[in-house]
Amino acid sequence: MARTALLVVLLISLLLELALTVGAFGYPVFTLAQFGVKYGPETQFLAYIVAWFLLFVSMVAGMAAVQVWKRRPGFATWCYLLGLWWIALGIGIYYTFGKPDNLLLDSVKGLLILVLTGRCQASRVMARRY
Repeated sequence: MARTALLVVLLISLLLELALTVGAFGYPVFTLAQFGVKYGPETQFLAYIVAWFLLFVSMVAGMAAVQVWKRRPGFATWCYLLGLWWIALGIGIYYTFGKPDNLLLDSVKGLLILVLTGRCQASRVMARRY
């Protein structure tokens, strides 16, 4: 049950990150506007870096989902990394820019991944004992 829930959270997160990535590469003006930044010659490089950064996070989320799907022993490392990343990102954006929507979206998503990963590991340990 925890594995299925973890897969659902990871796949939804992956879809959200991929949508942001496509937006950042295809529509940089719109994407930067979502962050409150006006697109121009000074911010063109920022849009490019944000797009590649979002692609990297999408790849990590995809790798975590594949690892959970295939029941690989190293799935927890990817999931903990991703969960801690999103918690830190949500808290950082909230404290720096005062945006509670990011705190809720990113931190709750990260917390869900951490809790579900822990539950998956606990069920694996219990299964090995008996």
